[in-house]
Amino acid sequence: MLYLADSLRKLDFRKLMTVYEEGNRENGAFFWPELSEGQQLHRAEEDFYQYLQEVFFPVKGAVYAIWQEDGVYKSALRLEPYDDGLLLEGLETAPDHRRRGHAEKLIRAVLEAYPQRIYSHVSKKNVPSLSIHKKCGFTQVLDYAKEIDGSFLRSAVTFRYR
Repeated sequence: MLYLADSLRKLDFRKLMTVYEEGNRENGAFFWPELSEGQQLHRAEEDFYQYLQEVFFPVKGAVYAIWQEDGVYKSALRLEPYDDGLLLEGLETAPDHRRRGHAEKLIRAVLEAYPQRIYSHVSKKNVPSLSIHKKCGFTQVLDYAKEIDGSFLRSAVTFRYR
């Protein structure tokens, strides 16, 4: 079932971190190699919380979309205002729940809930994400990603739905 949160207090942050644990472990090892694995993960989760609190949720119209079943967060993504629509970002599925269609269910539910144009930036190397976007009806419109801050990322492509 789709769950939408427009503020940090409406999210179960611990459940959300189970979805993003793999990425947080990678970020922790990259940014704080001198720390133990547990400390790295803790720092990455603290940074994630701070990002949501200070950067993401203060944006008017920003929302976290979660696919949950039986109270378990399976897949998640963020939506925020972008150009003439919304930007879908941070799509992730918990490793224990991959290859079961949760990301597709989440994306399709979001597309149904939001009738406006939706964009997404996907790494050119992320074959599963490229595939799921195409399967859900997204069309590649640029061979790079134009970030919200106006910078460009050549290692990603831009998809659009609608």
